[in-house]
Order: sequence, then C-alpha cells, then structure tokens
Amino acid sequence: MRDTRPLLLDSDFPVIQREVPEILQVNLGYLCNLSCTHCHVNAGPKRTELMAREQIDLVLEVLQQRNFNTLDLTGGAPEMNPHFRYLVEQARALGITVIDRCNLTILQEPGYEGLAEFLASQGVEIVASLPCYSEQNVAEQRGKGIFERSIDALQTLNALGYGQGGALTLNLVYNPNGSFLPPPQAALEREYKVHLQQDFSLQFDQLFTITNMPIKRYGAMLLAKGEYDTYMQLLKDNYSADNLQTLMCRRLISVDWQGYLYDCDFNQMLDLPLHRQVDSQEGRAELIGSDSARAHLRDLLKTDFTAQAITVGEHCYACTAGQGSSCGGSLNEE
Repeated sequence: MRDTRPLLLDSDFPVIQREVPEILQVNLGYLCNLSCTHCHVNAGPKRTELMAREQIDLVLEVLQQRNFNTLDLTGGAPEMNPHFRYLVEQARALGITVIDRCNLTILQEPGYEGLAEFLASQGVEIVASLPCYSEQNVAEQRGKGIFERSIDALQTLNALGYGQGGALTLNLVYNPNGSFLPPPQAALEREYKVHLQQDFSLQFDQLFTITNMPIKRYGAMLLAKGEYDTYMQLLKDNYSADNLQTLMCRRLISVDWQGYLYDCDFNQMLDLPLHRQVDSQEGRAELIGSDSARAHLRDLLKTDFTAQAITVGEHCYACTAGQGSSCGGSLNEE
C-alpha cells in the first residue's frame, strides 16, 4: 500500500498553538471488526495493537490530576479492548464525560452482548459512524450487510433511550464516499433525520460531517486512483482561515495505544508525535526532536502543554476546507 506521508510533511499551513487542553482522545487499539475504505487508521480484524492495563491506569491518573473534562475513546473499535468497560466505569466515577466512537456493528458481535446496555447505564455519549442513510453508499464504504446491522444497532440504542434529546446522546457521523467535500452539515442532518425516521423510525441528536483525511487507507486509495493531487487542490482551494480558531487540536491531546502523545489522531497515524520541550540557554522553550523525547502520558502528570506549537502538514487543509472538519463535525456552518 502506497503511503502519502512523505507528500504531507512539507507544508505552508499556518502556525497554530494549543490552548488549554480539555479533551483527552485515547486510541485503545487498531483492532476492529470492520475494514472501511475511508479509515485513516488502517484498522481491521487482523490488527493486534491494543492498549495495556498499565497505560489505561495512567489515563485514569491523568484524568484525576489534570483538568480534562472529556475522555474521547476511539480505535479501531475501542470496545474490543479488553479493558474498555473498566476504563469507562472508572472515568465516569470521576465525573468525566465519556465519548465512545462506535461503528454500531460491534454491538451485535458475539462476545459483546449487553454492550449497548452497559453504555446506557454509564451515560456514555455515542458518536456512531453511519456514512449515509443509503444502503448502497454504506455498502461501498463498509461492506455488504453493514447497513442493515447498523440500523438494527441504532434501533437497539433508541429503545434504550439514546437519541431522544435527553441524557443519552447519540450523534451520527457522515464521511463522503468519494474525493469531495461533505455537503453543509445542517442541511444533511435534516435529510438524515427525515429518511431515518420515515424508513426505520429512528432518531438521533446531531449529525457530524467529517472530511476524509488523505492519509493511510484513504490516502493510498487516492494515490491508486490518481486522484491525490486533485483532492489536495480541492482542499486548498476551499481553505478558510476562519476555521483556524476552532480547530479541535487546539483543545485536545491525542494518545496512542502505547501511551505516546500527539496533537491529533491524524498526526498519530502519520507518526508525527508531540515532543517534550526544554528551555534553551537563552531561556526559550525549544522542542527536542529525538525519539527519546516523545511525550508520554507520564509527562502529562507533570507538564502543561498549553501554548505549545502544533505540528502541522498538508493534511491539515482537510480540517480547514469549507465548513471545516473535526471529530465533532463542521467548525463553521455555512
């Protein structure tokens, strides 16, 4: 598989700095029951990387000692980590908001019985991938039969009280099934709600539109089809400086399955780590670029990463194109 990483490192993307981190986004591993074409993680059933209990306990220690208010769990399928329920229970006991980025079909896998009920009992916010309300489009991205299983899972969640405008939040995620930008989020959300209600009596809270990132599996597909340059030009042509202030990376720290820190999940997949800073002889904060200086969860217990420069590349144009894009959907509704 061809890699877009070398094409992304040299960039003229503007310099940005982190504000006070509020969200700790933790990748619990790359193991997944699906292999979606738009997946920027290259997750799948054959991946073996999973966060160990030692690192999960460090996550909980960080949540206790720092001012994060949200734990955002991702993967792979984060629920496939054997310590998933332990982490959720302990984080909720600390009063932390927990988000589970769920592919829906995991709720029906053998060995995961009662998972939906567990999420509801803990008041976990679910962000569920449903690339389209059309069966054909979902099949193209995620495989045959996935749409029907996703609808069944959503009906289960609705029956538990999710997506009714109350305490149990259910948000859906749309990704384009081609090399184009998402349509306006508010208009597409209305379409989703009408179609899912009419066809399946389904309800949800919000729709998040997320621009496909030109890295890993999706990036390789662009290269294979000869669409990489065209897609990157599309992102740059639609760049909006208004999106810079609301970029998710400004208030987030990403953690990989080994406990190392990154500015965002996309930098994590590109192996662009967050580095510790030291004071130079002139008294200025400088980055140490060696692998030994990679910041780890342990560093979060003693270091404030506020105001540190965020590592950027050409891929960052995906987050600032059009309405903007983040793990919480568009940044500015047009």
